[in-house]
Amino acid sequence: MTARTLQGFMELLPQEQIVMEQMKAVIRHTYELFGFAPLDTPVLELAEVLLSKSGGDTEKQIYEFKKGDTDLAMRFDLTVPLAKYVALYNNDLTFPFKRYQIGKVYRGERPQKGRFREFYQCDIDVIDRDELNIVYDAEVLAVIYTIFNKLGLPPFKIYLNNRKLLSGFLTHLGIQDKTVDVLRLVDKIKKIPEEAFLGELKELGLPEDSNRRLLEFIKIKGNNSEIIKQLETLSVTDENFVTGLDELKTVLAQAANLGMPESNVQIDLSITRGLDYYTGTVYETFFDDYLEFGSVCSGGRYDNLSSVFMDKKFPGVGISIGLTRLFDQLRGKGLLKIGGPTPNKALIVMQNPEYQNAAVKLAGSLRQNGIAADVMFRDCKFKKKMEYANKIKVPYLVIIGEDEVAQGDFTLKNMETGEQKRLDLNDLIAEIKG
Repeated sequence: MTARTLQGFMELLPQEQIVMEQMKAVIRHTYELFGFAPLDTPVLELAEVLLSKSGGDTEKQIYEFKKGDTDLAMRFDLTVPLAKYVALYNNDLTFPFKRYQIGKVYRGERPQKGRFREFYQCDIDVIDRDELNIVYDAEVLAVIYTIFNKLGLPPFKIYLNNRKLLSGFLTHLGIQDKTVDVLRLVDKIKKIPEEAFLGELKELGLPEDSNRRLLEFIKIKGNNSEIIKQLETLSVTDENFVTGLDELKTVLAQAANLGMPESNVQIDLSITRGLDYYTGTVYETFFDDYLEFGSVCSGGRYDNLSSVFMDKKFPGVGISIGLTRLFDQLRGKGLLKIGGPTPNKALIVMQNPEYQNAAVKLAGSLRQNGIAADVMFRDCKFKKKMEYANKIKVPYLVIIGEDEVAQGDFTLKNMETGEQKRLDLNDLIAEIKG
């Protein structure tokens, strides 16, 4: 039998997996820093639950199968399981409910560059009963900024819009009956020529004058203050538009209060997010120098998370980071710092097997002090031990030989600089911890 992995499923070497885990740790820590609690829903759900909000491509791509008389499916995203969770446990939850989930999802689509059948999503959502304060929309912006800043990734911008602006403007133009179709077209305007965009609007039966005005609207440019002023001068009186503009201004003001630099957030009236359930603020995040990556973090506000399962209203706002895809793209461009295939900070080597007890005891002391450490037990020439240390790129080598045992100390070698020091246990720990 030939050993092979299914297409569309990522497997990493240890040195790459370490970086992936570090990225997950930064994301997890930041989510918790903003008060989001962890949640873990099952990979398998009843098919009727996962298909409750599906249609089109989603239904075609979902992994569905039978076990006995039960129709099962593997989760397609983390949003539908969240909707089920809130509907199921709403009497036990405290609202506003802030949750994060980092987990794998499954989509049976054609594997290609940047597309996987199994991949990590890292989601947050804030959900409340009946109404949700608009300040949470700004908080989500700050979460995105904090994560990407901590990860040390290339320069990025979070593009921001409010869907009420566009739906209100369509009402102003008198073409509100085509809102869903128009929103989907606007969402792909960056991928098609303007004339093709206008042509598709015309195919919807919309008047040419309205189409041109719509194109001018979504092409409004400038810094955030300039765009706000241009929107105000349109004198659109539709209630949806007025509310959307007020919400947009509030989100920008509160994001600034949360410490977000204006250079990292930009209003873009062409950002709509194609999914129908977004109703207000929407986000998409792009790297300035790698637009070909597409959006690396997106989301928005919705009116009712659990409408399929119950009549109670649960509005929310959330975002998702497709971590597997992001990792793959960054790795492909050489933008990740990949180190050695071990998390150890220190490797202990013995010049003679008879010092094994001393080596094991030292390893225990280092670990008790929070230092990841390992012992090279293989009985081989010291040169081979050095070769192993270099191959795994461990930062420090701790040498135990006859002199060290006699003096009760250790030789510490910095593998990057080559510097060696004789240290007692306390100084050794302090030096490795830096």
